[in-house]
Amino acid sequence: MIIWAFPIPAHGGEDPGTSGNGIVEKDLTLKISQYMHDRLNDLGIENSMTRTNDETLSPSVRPGRTQGFYGKDNDVIVVSNHINAGGGDGAEVIYALRNSDRLSRLISDNISATGQNVRKYYQRRLPSNPNLDYYYMLRETPNNESVIVEYGFADTPADATFLKNNWENLAEAVVKSLATYIGVPYTPKVTGNVYVVKAGDTLWNIARNNGLTVNELKELNNLKSNALSIGQVLKISKDTGTNENNDEYIVKSGDSLYAIARKYNTTVDELKRINNLTSNNLSIGQVLKLKSNTIETPVTQNTYIVKSGDSLYKIANMYGISVDDLKKANNLSSNLLSIGQRLIIPSNANSEKVYTVKAGDTIFMGNNEYII
Repeated sequence: MIIWAFPIPAHGGEDPGTSGNGIVEKDLTLKISQYMHDRLNDLGIENSMTRTNDETLSPSVRPGRTQGFYGKDNDVIVVSNHINAGGGDGAEVIYALRNSDRLSRLISDNISATGQNVRKYYQRRLPSNPNLDYYYMLRETPNNESVIVEYGFADTPADATFLKNNWENLAEAVVKSLATYIGVPYTPKVTGNVYVVKAGDTLWNIARNNGLTVNELKELNNLKSNALSIGQVLKISKDTGTNENNDEYIVKSGDSLYAIARKYNTTVDELKRINNLTSNNLSIGQVLKLKSNTIETPVTQNTYIVKSGDSLYKIANMYGISVDDLKKANNLSSNLLSIGQRLIIPSNANSEKVYTVKAGDTIFMGNNEYII
């Protein structure tokens, strides 16, 4: 049986760790670790946390407490959660010299699927003794399979924003990696009135347990047969798949970004932007934002928000300026635009041509002249 000494929130108490852009490492790593603890319990994976509150743990105490849960055997997996600093961007995974890269590679791949950049997964040696790990949490947990996960950089504004908006998705990526690594069936965390198919399920028992008929369940999910697959996400009530405010969508089997974008009257690029996606790949149970959580600043007469179908030529013509002037005002090196992009309109632009009528002016229409 695989046992986990996991997860470990870095720092704590008098040791806040790094901070920046509204993030304090000790607080965010505790939230990440608590989330993982709860999700591992959901999946039936035994686990423990080194701290569950704002407790100071010295470098000498933390490894001992970790191995105090389940010992020093190689069937114990230790995951130390951290937030990085130093002006970079993206996640890093460091694994012990005694271990293979398989778990770190899984974690890196699943974090990448959230839209976060992954810088690398690697090992680091102690300069004074290259036979030892550089980081004490790897060095002082002998025999255990130990990894350190750095989720992003608190001192980089874009990374900090991603961490604050997506820390649950990042934590879920590690949970999925751990379940896959030890061969425990993984089911995603879902919200709303949905059901995730498990081994042994049938349409009949799912329908009965949720007060539906088989035909109603099939109609809700556009099913043409009674066949099910483990991990498949089924609606169990009407209008499921988005929350009450219609700003989230849970990915189902067969979904694509194109189909979701078309259904909710948006674009693939917009979905990718607000969900920080770098590819078109989706996973069943993945929660997609349909609306941006960003509070838009008011649009002034000197700004323009790019809409679907816009081009630099169209916008420049609208304000009576040249494309070159528009590009210069916005430091653009190409003509490419993205929906939601905010453009600065030069101060000499006009949204419409205006003429102030003076005494004696006339309007000439055909053969008739009208005095104003």
